[in-house]
Amino acid sequence: MTLPYRDTNVQVSSDSYIFSSPSNPNAPALTIDRPTGDIRLTDAALLAGKRVSRQTSIAGILGMIQLRLDKYIIVITKAQPVGRLKGHMVYKIVSTDFFPLRERQVHDPDEDRFLSLLRSFLKAGPMYFSYSIDLTNSFQRQAQHDTSSPLWTRADDRFFWNRFVQSDFIDFRNLGGRGQPAPQPGIDPYILPVMFGMLEIKPTTFKGTPLTVILISRRSRHRAGTRYFTRGLDDQGHAANYNETEQIVILNDTGSGLGGFAGSTDMQSGKRGAEGKEMQILSYVQTRGSVPAYWAEINTLKYTPKIQIRSIEAAFPAAKAHFDEQIRIYGDNYLVNLVNQKGREMRVKQAYEQMVDMLVSSPKESREADQRTDEKFHVIEPGQKQSEFDRLHYIYFDFHSETKGLQMHRAQLLIDRMRDALIAQQYFRAVDMPGSRLDGRLEVRNQQTSVVRTNCMDCLDRTNVVQSLLARWTLDRMFVDLGLMAKGSRFADEDPAFEFMFRNLWADNADVVSKSYSGTGAMKTDLTRLGKRTRGGALQDGNVAVTRYCRNNFLDGPRQDAFDLFLGVYSPSTANIGSSLVFADRRPVLIQAVPYVAAFSLFLFVLGWFTPRGAGSSVWPMRIFLIFWAVVALWSIHFIFNNGMLYVNWPKLNPRPWATEGYHETISKVRKDKILGPLVARHERGLSTARYINAEEGKKRIE
Repeated sequence: MTLPYRDTNVQVSSDSYIFSSPSNPNAPALTIDRPTGDIRLTDAALLAGKRVSRQTSIAGILGMIQLRLDKYIIVITKAQPVGRLKGHMVYKIVSTDFFPLRERQVHDPDEDRFLSLLRSFLKAGPMYFSYSIDLTNSFQRQAQHDTSSPLWTRADDRFFWNRFVQSDFIDFRNLGGRGQPAPQPGIDPYILPVMFGMLEIKPTTFKGTPLTVILISRRSRHRAGTRYFTRGLDDQGHAANYNETEQIVILNDTGSGLGGFAGSTDMQSGKRGAEGKEMQILSYVQTRGSVPAYWAEINTLKYTPKIQIRSIEAAFPAAKAHFDEQIRIYGDNYLVNLVNQKGREMRVKQAYEQMVDMLVSSPKESREADQRTDEKFHVIEPGQKQSEFDRLHYIYFDFHSETKGLQMHRAQLLIDRMRDALIAQQYFRAVDMPGSRLDGRLEVRNQQTSVVRTNCMDCLDRTNVVQSLLARWTLDRMFVDLGLMAKGSRFADEDPAFEFMFRNLWADNADVVSKSYSGTGAMKTDLTRLGKRTRGGALQDGNVAVTRYCRNNFLDGPRQDAFDLFLGVYSPSTANIGSSLVFADRRPVLIQAVPYVAAFSLFLFVLGWFTPRGAGSSVWPMRIFLIFWAVVALWSIHFIFNNGMLYVNWPKLNPRPWATEGYHETISKVRKDKILGPLVARHERGLSTARYINAEEGKKRIE
């Protein structure tokens, strides 16, 4: 079994970086030549006398990335243990470092900005790894894998977060390199798969029975990004904000053993869990993802952005690809849609239902209503099984209407409606095979046969509430099946301390998933943490809403650029060559100046308002002064919000088509402005000339 090295030393010299494992002296060392970036495996013994400028110890290699002027090796310099999962230690990445291939750095504003984006992204991103267990796959998928293969080859491509920056190593592994033109399995221990998302391990007890509860949310690396800049599907069928959440319960866990790839003597001898009892693993998987259509919300500085939906026919191939993968991996899909049936969200709901109608061969629809809402449930089921897409079961639930007035307990209506499907769905259950603790093989007793795919507009707040209810219902069922509770009982009534832990675990999940997408913690966490909607929670939601508005309009552009850069959506090395700066602000100078004019005029207005006046001074000069600057401030603020497209902090590396179209439309409107119009037109004529000159200079340099 080939597993990553948990101890890696790096030797830095003027002509190479050399990585080796002190605990594996006979293993080949990984050498990366400078400045070419050529990768090769060398005999570690032959490098013992090599002169190095410095030597350091690292937790692992995250990958390599080519920026505009240089290639960098990204290493994990510090990792924090977060707990043991089935005896295997799990780590969270705390800090990273970049090793440049060029010994003498050429400073460039764009290069510095790229590095700054990556550093802030890696610092903020919750990333986890293990040297000995696959965090990217659910236990059910792990049970189907060959545990003798290298850890990185078993990783789920969707959740192998550093897959792009590991491309150079993986290509070398499969194809070889200069002087070594054959597959190189010796590099396998240097390839460390990393997961992005939420992971908490809680050793606890239930009614005196020791057990471990784990919650993992794996975020997909496909179509990853920020809230308003990444919605719906891409052409390959990847959904925005797609997360797989696995709730795991382990009985008779060892609590010690596999800290990395090397097991303790107890683990190698094949002893079972605590006090000789067999270790049992139970897990339940759910997914969330954006509405599977081509749609976007276009920021214009308004609190509620405008929704744009392309034709359902255009998105149909992408939706087919998305659900083909969902069905292949999970089986039947129960599609729980929680968006509003009225107002601006109605079009998104309709788009989803039209898509399901097109996918299912003979759809049968049913609707239920009550006094609160005209459409409490809307169910689309296949009339007969004719194609794989007849394994889709659509369930619409009007979450907001049913739970308004702090009546969040009515969300339980959805669970009651899905009861038969949840019973048939089952959950995964397995035990460790005797003597197999080291290689992780499981004896499967039960399989989960379907999955619930939940969404709201953002797949955050409403989604997490419903997912926690589904997880709660399933955990009740697990405890009954294990004989820890009587049938019909609820763990919330049986063990209040366990109930408190469970609530906070799912509230933490809500916050982590929300922060990575929207930049803030989740809403409605008072329901998850306390079991009821509170006025304090409603006030906190108001604070979150305002913070999201500011972040999503003014701060998310660079965050989206960081996602696109790390995940390979944008490649600086293949960008256009020229003297123009990638991150330069291309708006006319007068457009850029308007917010400063607004701030300056407000400052002068406040200054004039609070300035003391002499006893005999005239009133009118100060009134005229105040009126003038008040008019300037109001005009500036009106101009900003009337042309909001020009003041949103858009992504610059991978511009959104709707942003480009909206920008040109807004600029055309500004040209007609009586005050700024002529000045903006004159600026654009000068800018066009400058761009032409830059293009000519770039052509000459290339030649």
